[in-house]
Amino acid sequence: MKAAILAGGLGTRLHPLTVDLPKPMMPMANRPIMSYLMELLARHGFADLCVLLYHQPEVIKDHFKDGGEFGVTIKYVEATKDFGTAGAIRLAYPNLKEPLLVISADLITDINLAAALDFHRQKKSLATMVLTRVQNPLPYGIVITDDEGRIKKFLEKPTPSEVFSDTINAGIYVLEPKAVARIPAQKQFDFSCDFFPALLKEQQIIYGYVAEGYWKDIGKIEEYRQAHYDLLNGQVKVNLEGNRYKQSRFIVGDNVQLPGSVVLEGVGMIGDNTLVGENVILMDTIIGSDCKIARDSELRATIVWRGTDIGPEARLEKAIVCNDVKIGSLVYIQEGAVVGGETEIGCEAVIYPFIKVWPRKVIEEKSRVSRSVIWRERWTRSIFGQHGVTGLCNVEITPQFAVALGAAYGSVVGKGSIISCSRDSHKASRMIFQALISGVLATGVNLSDLEMVPIPVNRFEVRSLKSKGGFHVRKSPFDTEVIDIKFFDERGLDISSAVEKKIERNFFGEDFVRSNVKTVGELTFPIHKVTEEYRTRLLACLDTRAVAGSKIKLAIDYAYGSAAQLFPSILGELGLKVVSLDAYIDETKITKDRKTFEKSWSQMTQIVKNLNIGLGVVMDTGSEKIFLCDEKGRMIDGSQALAMMALLTLKLNKHAIIAVPVKESKAIDELARQYKGKVIRTGNSPRAMMEVAESGQAIFLGESQGGFIFPDFMPCFDGMYSVCKLVEFLARAKVRLSDLVAELPVIRLVSLDIPCSQEKMGLVMRFAIEQARKTEKIEMIDGLKFWQGDDWILVLPDTTRPEIHLSAEAATEKRARLLLAKYQKMIESIKEGKI
Repeated sequence: MKAAILAGGLGTRLHPLTVDLPKPMMPMANRPIMSYLMELLARHGFADLCVLLYHQPEVIKDHFKDGGEFGVTIKYVEATKDFGTAGAIRLAYPNLKEPLLVISADLITDINLAAALDFHRQKKSLATMVLTRVQNPLPYGIVITDDEGRIKKFLEKPTPSEVFSDTINAGIYVLEPKAVARIPAQKQFDFSCDFFPALLKEQQIIYGYVAEGYWKDIGKIEEYRQAHYDLLNGQVKVNLEGNRYKQSRFIVGDNVQLPGSVVLEGVGMIGDNTLVGENVILMDTIIGSDCKIARDSELRATIVWRGTDIGPEARLEKAIVCNDVKIGSLVYIQEGAVVGGETEIGCEAVIYPFIKVWPRKVIEEKSRVSRSVIWRERWTRSIFGQHGVTGLCNVEITPQFAVALGAAYGSVVGKGSIISCSRDSHKASRMIFQALISGVLATGVNLSDLEMVPIPVNRFEVRSLKSKGGFHVRKSPFDTEVIDIKFFDERGLDISSAVEKKIERNFFGEDFVRSNVKTVGELTFPIHKVTEEYRTRLLACLDTRAVAGSKIKLAIDYAYGSAAQLFPSILGELGLKVVSLDAYIDETKITKDRKTFEKSWSQMTQIVKNLNIGLGVVMDTGSEKIFLCDEKGRMIDGSQALAMMALLTLKLNKHAIIAVPVKESKAIDELARQYKGKVIRTGNSPRAMMEVAESGQAIFLGESQGGFIFPDFMPCFDGMYSVCKLVEFLARAKVRLSDLVAELPVIRLVSLDIPCSQEKMGLVMRFAIEQARKTEKIEMIDGLKFWQGDDWILVLPDTTRPEIHLSAEAATEKRARLLLAKYQKMIESIKEGKI
């Protein structure tokens, strides 16, 4: 039977382990990772193999040769460029005549491949995806099948809110010749991003086989480390080379010297021809062949590749040391450090935690290889969260971190490109901002520095300049100790999760583009030109006659943000009478806790009542969102404000199409039916809303946290334009805010947050679907939305915190709360293993 092994990956997330070695050749328990795969394929009857190569192909070919040693025959296919996983298969098999098994070379698994092929044949599937279940499905492609195994939904590398199962794509496929023929030739095409989504869209018959057994994708250093211990603890059905040493749990090769004073603790392995000195302590440690471990050294939970010499009294803790490294006496390599091949470390040097040393470096005697590494511990899973990159200032987000992040971002954008950047008024934001700029300039990217401007102005500049993106640094609106960094794409939208992952891959792999002296990026300061263009465009998109003739008096709280420097002149040009509050820059007041926010509202309420104000507005510091108060001084809550803006849009535009996130009230749908409009439901993230806005499908988008989008101006949140548009709508409709609120359907929307670890998130979502599938309609736009008649409940994993958000809406608040209680009980039972 035929099988193809995808062995062309670059392995950048594993740097520096894969700088000199392709990922399939990394030693796993002293053998190349791919050798275990060869044995697995041979054991299940797959003897006709094709290995697809791209990165460092000769290393793989020289080791495996024709495959005779493993009982298989191997042909090699080298791609001249990266065609993607599916494109490489089409290149290797232009005229396939029988089913083909495809498997990734960087897996450690003992899955029954023959059973997967039998399942494929039994189901007469065009393509079968082998599936497995994991605790944390976020880094993988998640899959939902029906009771027969037919794939119904597939999502590659989801965000936390998109996790609807713990069942994932295992990177193993069985394909019919007709399936391979559908792959475009000589074109980059990926199984997970292109091939399977296309088959699903065409409603082709494809199945998922949920396999039993061990499975681990060696994509990150921590996964590489853990797989060693899984092998040594017998969790994987593989053959390990060597013999058990006496009464210990160590496996030892041939010609190994182990004096009686050596202490062996836990599990471990020692390769052929290795010499271990007196009084050495080895605990949970793997040592390659041809190594020398000098007297009184101590290695704990450490992996050492072949040919390495470790001097007397050295200490290594949870480290990885590559081939042919020379380590002097009294060296201390601390937890999580990785040392590249052929490096020399002088006596008494210290390598600090989580430091990576690239190959062929020289560390002088008594050196302290140190950087601030707190951020490395913080960002073990990912850098990006719901609000971009967020962390404690000078603890998690430091200048060193920002320089590296800037370089990672600049490397994605590309040398010679131009991007826009801005910040708020706080000195901490300025510090991180300047460090980010340094990192970006170092990659040869040019910067248009807008300095201190509202976020919408930066987004506008990105679109006007036709640049490759931008970023904004701010102090968190919610936490005085936290810094936020927001990144924008070439359209001014929040960057996609795919771009976030590219930045993270560069960041964690420290894989940065570096410019020489002549190609360092340039820095320009076009602020006055930009604000004038923003003002001109904003006014051009409004019915200025209606606004000027509205006679609506406004009160606006600028929240000490930079909009106070721009928006008053725009309102003045529109002829509006405005009472301005907090309309000056004060870096000490730009973060508002609940108490401060309530104080602002109390102040706004009194001013509206006392001064006969028609509309009260509190802006957020970044000028993206607005919070409203009617002419009677009553605060309009977020759901009502959204429904009111939707109502105005529907009143003034025949058959209007509007869009709101899946979590928002069905009152929006009732209003759309009443005015013969249409509602599009989007994902809950700002990016998801902005994508729909950019597509031109809707004329208004909004959410209940104060963010509104009018794509005629810009497909992004903009509080300044939203205020102007609201005044225009009120003038054209000749109504007051209180009248609109009175027209709205009653909204009975309740919510609840449930703690849930990331490891159990996928399990909870899968069981929730299985429990509800038989009786309820399910929507999977973002999270899981279950319908019971006209009542609904949304189960939504948080994007950053270990918790699940429940939102429910029903005809009565009591019914909504009963629905919440039902699902809370079900989720708690799933977490405790009772279901």
